Amino acid sequence: MKKFVKITALSTLVLCAAIVIAGTIFVGANFAKYSSLKLDNDKISSPTLSVQIYDADNRPIKEENSFNHSFSKIEAIPAHVKNAFVAIEDKDFYSHHGLNFKRITKAGINNILSRSLKEGASTISQQLIKNTHLSSEKTFERKIKEIVLTRKLEKSHSKDEILESYLNAIYYGNNCYGIENAAEYYFSKEAKDLTLEEGALLAGMIKSPSKYSPILKEDNALKRRNLVLSEMQKSGFITEEEAFAAKEKPLALSLQTDNSNPINSYGEAALDEACCILKMPAKDIALNGYKLHTYLSNEAQNNLKNALESEDFASADHAAIVIDASRHAVTAFEGSSPYKILDAKRQPGSAIKPLLVYAPALNEDLISPETQLLDEPLALGEYNPKNVDGKFRGYLSATEAVSKSINIPAIKVLSYVGIDKAKAYAEELGIEFDELDNSYALALGGMRYGVSIKDLAQAYTVFPQNGNFAEAKFIEYITDSGGKILYHHKSEEKRVLREDAAYLMTTMLQEAAYSGTAKALGTLELPIAAKTGTVGRGKENLDAWCVAYTPSHVCAVWVGNLDNSPISVAGGNQPTRCVKRFFEKSSRETEGAFSQPLSVVEREIDTLSLENEHILKLAAPNEPERFKKMALFSVFNEPKDVTDNFIEVPETRFAISKNANIVTVKFNAQRNLVYRFYDGKKLRVELSNMSGETETQVEVGGESLRISVDFGDKKNTREYEFKLKKEAAAETQPEKRRKWFV
Repeated sequence: MKKFVKITALSTLVLCAAIVIAGTIFVGANFAKYSSLKLDNDKISSPTLSVQIYDADNRPIKEENSFNHSFSKIEAIPAHVKNAFVAIEDKDFYSHHGLNFKRITKAGINNILSRSLKEGASTISQQLIKNTHLSSEKTFERKIKEIVLTRKLEKSHSKDEILESYLNAIYYGNNCYGIENAAEYYFSKEAKDLTLEEGALLAGMIKSPSKYSPILKEDNALKRRNLVLSEMQKSGFITEEEAFAAKEKPLALSLQTDNSNPINSYGEAALDEACCILKMPAKDIALNGYKLHTYLSNEAQNNLKNALESEDFASADHAAIVIDASRHAVTAFEGSSPYKILDAKRQPGSAIKPLLVYAPALNEDLISPETQLLDEPLALGEYNPKNVDGKFRGYLSATEAVSKSINIPAIKVLSYVGIDKAKAYAEELGIEFDELDNSYALALGGMRYGVSIKDLAQAYTVFPQNGNFAEAKFIEYITDSGGKILYHHKSEEKRVLREDAAYLMTTMLQEAAYSGTAKALGTLELPIAAKTGTVGRGKENLDAWCVAYTPSHVCAVWVGNLDNSPISVAGGNQPTRCVKRFFEKSSRETEGAFSQPLSVVEREIDTLSLENEHILKLAAPNEPERFKKMALFSVFNEPKDVTDNFIEVPETRFAISKNANIVTVKFNAQRNLVYRFYDGKKLRVELSNMSGETETQVEVGGESLRISVDFGDKKNTREYEFKLKKEAAAETQPEKRRKWFV
């Protein structure tokens, strides 16, 4: 056993020695290889980077796409701010010569053991080189370049110059590169005015701006800030009392509300998308000289911007997006908020109903546009949903329920489909759900997190695209500095709905645009379908939506506040008017109507069956026109039964009483029948469209009263004849009854 241990130990030592020798040779060779690398002093002294972004016509987007455009001199930055960064990022900054060998050795051992490059042990000097000269890839080769350039940096620049450039180069989240931009965005002040706790917050968040975001991860940010304060105390930069007092203070953000930070611009959205596509930070895209070619239409962008500016949102956050449905391309986007709107998820309200409820029900052959749904009080366990106005309308068609955005029918239809199946449809359209989203409140948009405006708008493209769906993109293609294409958007459509289901859903949403909650769109001289949504809390509104589409484009508008403060806006008001103004100015919207697929058929249905039985039946061949209605159906879900309301005239019991020459007739009328009252051959009274207990008076000069009952066509007729006595008398049965078929 001892011999085995000795052999194992000796083998380990030999292996480690071999690794060290090989590593030394590798490092030495690469140091020699990269020793000629030049330090770019311009990047150090003014670390401003920019990304080239182009519109659909290959013209540069007229937006500020540069980073670090606000620069703060080191002498203007308070000592407690500088010390916060030194304490948490590089305690030995002022004593080392660019590299901390103790930290490098420790990180190297941990990386070897974990077989990764998780730990970098980078000093402030190394981080500056990485942010201004190198990409963010984690390779040994890049690390050697970093070390070579760091040594050159330390020889040519003072510590204050290095710290100054570092503070002005690093990323603080939310499109903030450099401490001046961060101070302006998070606290609405200049860097020179940052307090101790504000400086500690900024120093803490740079390790991971998303994980320690004071906007999205407040608890994480607070803990990280307090850690920085503790490290400052340990390093002797502040006293225990100062640390304690600063830790007691809240984050107290004062987010910038003007448009100087293009956080919700088209260019910023395209840059974020490029970061995801290329799997690299924006800094690396700028360093590599990559060019982003987008789908931005300047006409659409200007029209969208003008539409938003035409409305008063009372300082509420708002955004709008336009998607070319056939190309799955975002052609315009405009937002106004101190938060990044495309990253935000909001409750969609009733705007989710077509995607989650009605389109799946159509596709599963559970309903048709004319299907009757009962709007009535409903209790599902402890869930007692209500309509917005608190009223119940009885039976109404699915189309009316959609166009007027009635809640109870939507919940019922969701129950027909099933929550899991309905969610599966929506997920195919890019809608994400939390594991807790499992209640019938989903029918009304009751989600834990909600949807982004882009996710909702692109989901609606499934309707003008005849049931096909693909994710929409801002970027058409990306090239490197030499013009080589690195990425080209190729949409991969998938079938989510049948053509007939998509088309029938469109007809229902067209009704919403012409006479429903989005009726402000009804005057547009183009085919359009729409759905609104309003999310409330008590008597206050929190979100307002309108999503509308033509055969070629989808436009969505959202109004709300990402801090959840209430708004005085509803989906059918400002958002719908914005959509209307956008499409009014869009010259490209000249195409014809939505194309009806062959799998959609038109049938005559019996309105009496709808009214009395609340079911869909085909009209009878001899049915009067006034009781027939044309309706659209999927060939997979059209009614087969023909109404029997017009096959045979039913018998009617009449109660007759006479006073002088006036005969009073009482009977139970049916609306599908026409009643004619004759004095001999002379027609005295004709009644139609009567329902229920009915009374009429007939002047009769002769000895009999004849009553004819038919469907209005005089082809299928029942006749009754009553002999009348001279004196006043009552008759309940006719002396003579005939049934004629002419």
